Amino acid sequence: MSRTVYLNGEWLDEADAKISIFDRGYTFADAIYEVTAIVGGKLIDYHGHAARLQRSLGELGIECPLNADELLAVHREIVARNNVVEGMIYLQISRGVDDRNFLISKDAKPTFSMFTQTKDVIENPYAKSGISVVSMPDWRWERRDIKTVQLLYPTMAKSQAAAKGADDAWLIEDGFVTEASSATAHIVKQDGTLVTRDLSHVILPGITRASTLDLARAAGIKVEERPFTLGEAKEAAEAFNTSATNFVLPVVRIDGQQIGDGTPGPITKKLRDIYVESRLATAL
Repeated sequence: MSRTVYLNGEWLDEADAKISIFDRGYTFADAIYEVTAIVGGKLIDYHGHAARLQRSLGELGIECPLNADELLAVHREIVARNNVVEGMIYLQISRGVDDRNFLISKDAKPTFSMFTQTKDVIENPYAKSGISVVSMPDWRWERRDIKTVQLLYPTMAKSQAAAKGADDAWLIEDGFVTEASSATAHIVKQDGTLVTRDLSHVILPGITRASTLDLARAAGIKVEERPFTLGEAKEAAEAFNTSATNFVLPVVRIDGQQIGDGTPGPITKKLRDIYVESRLATAL
């Protein structure tokens, strides 16, 4: 079934949505994106994603074509037009169309596009079995705090992980874990302390990350925001990723080494349960 997509103020059949080959998102990856989960036809953690969208645009000097009310309205309408019960919305804003030039023009008009995808968000089978990851060097650019469409290396890392029989990659820089290929990496120490990388330019400020840490603290779980090594991760009691559509996803093997007893740990499962419960209660 063909989807209805949003492009520069128009609702179009996906086959009719066209973007210029001169769009800077295509020629320079001069664009940002956001992904918002849909559960029960409602938006999960929407306000966090909307705020990060504005931050990323501000860092690149791109103006959002829609105001806050309009932005929420098109999110709700694209869900309704496609009858999406569970899945995601992908939103992308590029600097717009301009003749190819490394010098950034101030005259380009942003290109704004959105589409939906269906996906089992709540009943994700990996939430029960856990995933395996392999470590790889982090060779991305230095401004990972901006959610740009420069995703070539993460796609290469995830594909190389799959070729090695793993589900994802954890990226390593200067001996420390930065992130997964498209998620935030976390560990739980043997004493039950949750450890995750502190915010800086080297990682994306994950919306699910922030919500999960807030929920962990409220549940009485000690949280440390600091770099951790790959060796520390392999000796941890538990490990997990957080992301917009996978929520809290257990990691049960790193580089072939079993984490804990090789099954999703109790703290990871608890955090997933309370995340789902709290986000469904506040969905828009």
